Amino acid sequence: MKEYVVQTMKAAQSFIDNEMKEAGEEKTRRVLAEFEIKIAYFQHERLIHLMVTLSFALFLLLSVGAIFLFPPEFIYCGLLLTAIFFGLTIGYVMHYYFLENSVQKMYHMRDEMIAFLDSDLKALGLTDSGAKKKS
Repeated sequence: MKEYVVQTMKAAQSFIDNEMKEAGEEKTRRVLAEFEIKIAYFQHERLIHLMVTLSFALFLLLSVGAIFLFPPEFIYCGLLLTAIFFGLTIGYVMHYYFLENSVQKMYHMRDEMIAFLDSDLKALGLTDSGAKKKS
């Protein structure tokens, strides 16, 4: 998934930087429509990973609590379980962080495309590009 997100962002940024000014309005609208679909997919992926991340964080807390509640014979099993959940939680937090930041960057790219297509929104500062130029 990470490669797919990076590839999509590179393709969109390349279009914005190199082709958008020369491309017609119709092509830019088609690219924008497809990009918005991809953003929706990535938002869904982000939501799913948030739920998984929170679940593993809960499992981590429960396994830590279990260390103190179970008899001493099971302490090594509890420590092993805690270590596994800790590693998985860290991995999911890192991946969720990547997804969150990537989707935020995609919002800004989308705003650039919209600002190119609709100068009225840009003048009002309702797009990212318009807001940057005002300040």
